[in-house]
Parts: sequence; structure tokens; C-alpha cells
Amino acid sequence: MSASLEPYDAILLLGFGGPEAPEEVMPFLRRVTAGKAIPEGRLEQVAEHYFRFGGRSPINDQNRALLAALRAELDLRGLDTPLVWGNRNSEPFIDDALRDAHAAGHHRLVAITTSAYSCYSSCRQYRENLADAVTLVAQEGIEIDVDKIGPYAARPGFLDANLEHLTRSLRGLDGVADDDIALLFVTHSIPDAMDELSGAGDGEGHLYRRQHLALASELTRRANLALGRDLTSELVFCSRSGPPTQQWLEPDVNDRIVELADRGTTTAVLAPIGFVSDHMEVAFDLDTEARETAERAGVVLARVPTVGTAPSFVADLVDAALERAAERRGETIPDFAGRMPSVCAPGCCPNPRTTRPALCGRD
Repeated sequence: MSASLEPYDAILLLGFGGPEAPEEVMPFLRRVTAGKAIPEGRLEQVAEHYFRFGGRSPINDQNRALLAALRAELDLRGLDTPLVWGNRNSEPFIDDALRDAHAAGHHRLVAITTSAYSCYSSCRQYRENLADAVTLVAQEGIEIDVDKIGPYAARPGFLDANLEHLTRSLRGLDGVADDDIALLFVTHSIPDAMDELSGAGDGEGHLYRRQHLALASELTRRANLALGRDLTSELVFCSRSGPPTQQWLEPDVNDRIVELADRGTTTAVLAPIGFVSDHMEVAFDLDTEARETAERAGVVLARVPTVGTAPSFVADLVDAALERAAERRGETIPDFAGRMPSVCAPGCCPNPRTTRPALCGRD
């Protein structure tokens, strides 16, 4: 496999987006929840999370840092491929990024998403938004071709970056006995039905949960081996937002902290493997809400950083883009356990509400 990004002439960093001022909070939340019949009162409750941080989400600044890190990694490899940035739910929007790329003479893009896992909200919804943007600019006479890298939860760089942060955090607990430590791997909760349909194209489903459990298991094994510990771990969830009648993945991180405290656990380590940066779900749900829960329960809380701009993670994202380019050229690419295809199979993670066009899939 050659170290070339041809046939791509630009890389699109595809983010979720977030408000950067108080007046942007409610419009942002309405875009995020469009078509989901979320009551206005619930949006106002969530808006308070952002107002607590001055109405500014950290996510866009974190994406700017990731863009800079990707630029440095590309330069290190002698690759001058331009980077463009587009968000699903806030400026810069995807269609504007495509217009900018086209104006600069770029026509074939490879997209790197800021979501590592497989389910509707983590993968197909990004693909639907890409299709929307490509269709919109096509109406203006802008023809642009976009592929994307596959979900990267099982990629070696994502594992290595999470392991580095986890072992560093655990070394700070050398004086705490293994039995007194609860190692909790945290991710965003989703409806049970969405999890059941994730990866449904392979006939098994529940791929979202399976990917997290596989990563958590391997991180626990490697951390124990590196540190000479015998810690056990479990997967917990945060950021539930559905109605009480809808079943979502559990246990909730706050509920679990209280349960552990009742059993005598003194220390909880939160490793947010479901997120690639310390955005609002981490800043509020873990660093604020879960920390307050732990303080009330008398539990010491240690929070592991997200992968962010860890060199191993950034380098592996570039590797993933190179592999996607090689695949597009018809070359053989390396395989590894849990590797996800860059072109999604039919029925992989269907839209739970309707059928919409999506790029980078066979359905």
C-alpha cells in the first residue's frame, strides 16, 4: 500500500458541532433534535447544561485542535492534502465546507468523522447528513464526490491512545487496593432498539454495545498486564435523553456510582471511551454531574482523558484515510480484529424513524 491519498484531493473532518455563544444554544438543540418530537421544556433543561459553561460548547475548539494535529501529521509524512471542516449541527456546516472545498479546486474528499462506533446516531446519521449536503450543493452546480473512513473503535491507534491515558490515570492510584477501585468505561446511551439494529446487516445486531465491550475488555487486560493489577471493569452509560417509557442502554453512570458506594467501593475511575474529545457530554455529564454524585456518595472520582489529539490516535486517523484511498484505488489494505468496512453493508444501522438517502453505503 503506497503512502498516497490519491484519488482524494482533500480531507473533510466531519463533526457533530456545538454552540459557541448563548444565543446559539437553543437553535443548535433544535437542529440536533429535529423530527424527534422532543418537548421544548426538555430542550430548555439541556440548554442549562450549556449556559452553565457560558453558552459555549468545548467541541468546536477541540475540533480545531484536531485539525491542527492532523495537519501536523500530514506534513510530517510529506502529504500536502488540504483539510476542510464541516459540522452536522453548527457552523461551519457540511454544505459550506463542500462549497469551500470546491471553490479551492477540490472534487474528491475522504471524510473522517469524530464518532468511532457503529449505530444510527454514530454512523448512518453522519452519512445521511453527507448525502443531504452533497445533494444541496449539486443543485448549485457543484459536483463533489465524498467517501468516508469506516468506524474506527477497533483501530489500533484508538486502542493505544485510550490505553495510554488509562494507565497514566491508574498509576495515580498506586496506593488504592484493586478491590476498592471500580473501573467504569463510559459511553453515550442510546435506545435499546437502536443498539439492537446496529450492525443488523451481519445478522447479529447490538454492534454498538459489542464494540464498546470488546474495547473495554482489551483495555482492562492490557492495563492490568502493564501495571500488575487485577482490576475488573464494566460498561456504563450517560446522556440518556429519551422519554421514560423508552428503554435505553443501562446502567446509568450516576446510578452505578451510588450502587458501588453502597457496596463499599471507595474509588471510581471513569474512562469515557465512547467519546473522542472532552465535549459537553464529558464536561457536564461526567466532570460535573457524575462528580457531584460521587461526592454525595463519598466516592473518590478519577476521570481518564479522552483520546483528543493523542499522537497515536491522530496518526491512526491518517492511516485510516490512507487505507481508504488505497481501497478506492483497488489495492489490498491491512486487516485487524473488529475492522469495519468503509462502505456500510445494507441494513447495517438503519434509520429508526424513516428511510433517507445516505452516502458511503450499499443501501
